Amino acid sequence: MDASTLIESFAEFAKQKNIDRPTMIRILEDVFRNMIKKKYVQDDNFDIIVNADKGDLEIWRFREIVDDESEDIWDHDKISLSEARKIEPDFEVGEEVAEEVHLEDFGRRAVTTARQTLIQKVKDLEKDIVYQKYKDIVGELVTGEVYQVLSREVLLIDGDGNEISIPRGEQIPKDRYRKGETVKSVVHKVDMVNGSPKIILSRTSPVFLERLFEQEVPEVYDGLITIKKVVREPGERAKVAVESYDDRIDPVGACVGMKGSRIHAVVRELQNENIDVINYTENLELYIQRALSPAKITSIKIDRENKRVSVFLQPDQVSLAIGKGGLNIKLASRLVDMEIDVFRDNAGAVQEEDVDLDEFSDEIESWIIDELKRIGLDTAKSVLALSKDEIVRRTDLEEETVETITGVLKKEFE
Repeated sequence: MDASTLIESFAEFAKQKNIDRPTMIRILEDVFRNMIKKKYVQDDNFDIIVNADKGDLEIWRFREIVDDESEDIWDHDKISLSEARKIEPDFEVGEEVAEEVHLEDFGRRAVTTARQTLIQKVKDLEKDIVYQKYKDIVGELVTGEVYQVLSREVLLIDGDGNEISIPRGEQIPKDRYRKGETVKSVVHKVDMVNGSPKIILSRTSPVFLERLFEQEVPEVYDGLITIKKVVREPGERAKVAVESYDDRIDPVGACVGMKGSRIHAVVRELQNENIDVINYTENLELYIQRALSPAKITSIKIDRENKRVSVFLQPDQVSLAIGKGGLNIKLASRLVDMEIDVFRDNAGAVQEEDVDLDEFSDEIESWIIDELKRIGLDTAKSVLALSKDEIVRRTDLEEETVETITGVLKKEFE
């Protein structure tokens, strides 16, 4: 393979990979300099001239002429007078010899190696370009086309043909993927794995919900409305605190849109995730009330030092505050960054359809009942409204104990 064929084939390959001309020239020069070092050890007395457009390559070796008896005759940048006169008979000591070295002089194996090295360098550069591209847009919304659905992840192709991935842990539980469909997600993180970029996307991140609001609500995109915080249970429920710096703009109304037009687009993308949009405020008491919506709170006690809140509600509002599976109170706690305990305002009154926990004192130990009451669970249905994991998280009770308690309480309503 001659120089022009090698350079032209490399230039064509580099252009297909969108490698710019200066970078392409630099790669060529680096590879040729490595060839020179392998054959001549030193390369500082060589000049390389590459014209990638025409496929031209010139390699010039420069050496100073010294007397045949000189001690410097063995230096890499010196040549004896007798050797120099074989090139030009009228050369004299002290002059410089410029000798062109042809690609063929390096041998067929060296040229083949150079070609493979050039291709590998472009592939490595392409990987680095992809890595840097996605590293710069972590947290941004991207769209990809599904090309393979695996048990642990879904693989997509972006607009440039790069592979990107949504691991199972970053998928909304209700998501179902089909080959060829387009999927929105945010760039979650970018790693280099065995020299190749691994782009991880997410549809469960709160940032994904933020980006969808930016896409659907112009006021959010323009910065007129700020999303202060987002908390989610992906695919189930989310709470979004928003604030407007313009008194003329209602941030909640703007995010919801006329007849829910704006928020419906977000809800559909999130597999019908129930989204509560609330007005952010610096007034913590009011903020907690809004976070626990739709429940209506009678009174609140805030322990700022221990980051704990006790809220008191009418009996018919307790289940609303807790929510299905304890989701409402769980998300509200995360939104205000405080542990919220719910108590019935008239603790002594028992609803007809509910049973006070004290009624189970012959089956449930008193210290367990006290522990449940500590977090505001004073009736059977208030305990059953919370998930087992949520009760374990908020109390000192073991998982087996909670299972036993819920079994006893369920029998009461069978």
